[in-house]
Amino acid sequence: MKIKIKRIDKSLPLPVYQTSGSVGFDIYARETTVVKPKGIALVPGNIIVATPPGYMLVVALRSSTPRKKGLHKPHGIGVIDNDYCGDEDEVKIQVFNPSEHDVVVERGERIAQGIFVRIDRFEWDEVDAMGGSRGGFGSTG
Repeated sequence: MKIKIKRIDKSLPLPVYQTSGSVGFDIYARETTVVKPKGIALVPGNIIVATPPGYMLVVALRSSTPRKKGLHKPHGIGVIDNDYCGDEDEVKIQVFNPSEHDVVVERGERIAQGIFVRIDRFEWDEVDAMGGSRGGFGSTG
């Protein structure tokens, strides 16, 4: 499937799947970003993506980002809706710096990865009772 993509800075590469088994493509930082201690920052990802109907784009940190940078994604993942694709809708990576020192994300650094996920829309069927209970959070050990 071909996906429309726009790079903001064409001197940076298009995202690529690094191996034949990769499910995510790398996203590059468009500009150097300083993440202040205990602060949250948005790292511009240099791409606008026309995610096809029936899909969403999930943005997650690369597995090496917490280890190398000490940065975390405050809400785990980023969800990019398929209607977030206008000329100003650059994918940004939200990061949190839990340390006491500035963390620098350099321009051109691979900071995150994007994964297309098939989705469905559902209708609610509201009921007054759901039936038997399994026992609560963590009940399976």
